[in-house]
Amino acid sequence: QVQLVQSGGGLVQAGGSLRLSCVTSGRTFSTLTMGWFRQAPGKEREFVVGISWNGLRTDYANSVKGRFTVSRDNAKNTVYLQMNSLKPEDTAVYYCAADRNTFALDNDPTNYDYWGQGTQVTVSP
Repeated sequence: QVQLVQSGGGLVQAGGSLRLSCVTSGRTFSTLTMGWFRQAPGKEREFVVGISWNGLRTDYANSVKGRFTVSRDNAKNTVYLQMNSLKPEDTAVYYCAADRNTFALDNDPTNYDYWGQGTQVTVSP
């Protein structure tokens, strides 16, 4: 069993920045593909970014390209999401997720096996 514990998030004005963190335990972190998703009220869960086990491959949703940066520190079992130039439409609950398929880099939430508890990000105009 893998546990994912998220931190970060909160309220920020448009144009501001936030960083989310997600610490994992229960499985060798470096074998996991990691992803970030978000869900706004009344909307489906949406892919934000994925990062490969070694951090060398990433895949961003078009809506966040150039503004968000994902990274991971396998020594700390942690994945990060740096969010810059935030917009009100980025407001959502953000979730980190882990895929046991080491070599996958997938934007389909159904292919992820473990999920963090979610953290609210609110961007005011």
